[in-house]
Amino acid sequence: MRGYLVAIFLSAVFLYYVLHCILWGTNVYWAAPVEMKRRNKIQPCLSKPAFASLLRFHQFHPFLCAADFRKIASLYGSDKFDLPYGMRTSAEYFRLALSKLQSCDLFDEFDNIPCKKCVVVGNGGVLKNKTLGEKIDSYDVIIRMNNGPVLGHEEEVGRRTTFRLFYPESVFSDPIHNDPNTTVILTAFKPHDLRWLLELLMGDKINTNGFWKKPALNLIYKPYQIRILDPFIIRTAAYELLHFPKVFPKNQKPKHPTTGIIAITLAFYICHEVHLAGFKYNFSDLKSPLHYYGNATMSLMNKNAYHNVTAEQLFLKDIIEKNLVINLTQD
Repeated sequence: MRGYLVAIFLSAVFLYYVLHCILWGTNVYWAAPVEMKRRNKIQPCLSKPAFASLLRFHQFHPFLCAADFRKIASLYGSDKFDLPYGMRTSAEYFRLALSKLQSCDLFDEFDNIPCKKCVVVGNGGVLKNKTLGEKIDSYDVIIRMNNGPVLGHEEEVGRRTTFRLFYPESVFSDPIHNDPNTTVILTAFKPHDLRWLLELLMGDKINTNGFWKKPALNLIYKPYQIRILDPFIIRTAAYELLHFPKVFPKNQKPKHPTTGIIAITLAFYICHEVHLAGFKYNFSDLKSPLHYYGNATMSLMNKNAYHNVTAEQLFLKDIIEKNLVINLTQD
């Protein structure tokens, strides 16, 4: 009888191993996790920010930490939603990716400046010839997104980057774009995004299936630079700020916030004053430049079925007119 029970136990362990290796295509479950530093706190401010009325919670650490991400998910409801706005069926993916990161800190441990003044720099063509670079570099915190370059565009968009949000299909792969002082933030929309990050950190072969375009096949950033955004931030952008329905009609494709709106939402949680640059689009001229770099035109944005650009532009117009944020590229 005892031998029978031992056989069942060993069979269960073997099955566990096989299933997880099939899931990940690697043996990462047996890799030792990297020790992660503890989270640091946001310095409080005596006065409320202008945009305080938009947020249900005013103190929220935006990055996931290996030690307590499940507890935080339960506390703020992320365990009740699947990706992209929660982790109900993807907690193990998050755990594995977080086990390879070295920190979940927000700012440097020596950065004690309260009431931070931040600028969120979009990639809009409106930044062309605006020469806002010096102005942008003067902020305490500079948030950028995706593969909007600094190199070669310093006069228009500045040199410094505090945070850069990305997803696998939008991250830089050329090392010339790596600033060691930048913290990069993975915005996970699907389990594949977390698997991709883990495979890169482990030096494994990248599985490119399940992406809407080919993701980066190399990582130019070091583990100490990388964070994973808490899905609560994206969920706040979708449901609280843009008022998207939680269930879309069957004849409609679900809409999700752009990285730009997610970046603004992040800024609301870590800054006391938020300014914007590069968030104005010229929909009246579909041949006008979409970005301050490259040759893409507004016609691409007009065809986008994944985002509700109209809802986002109305939201931006509202927070600018109410002076909740300052727009540096108004004209």
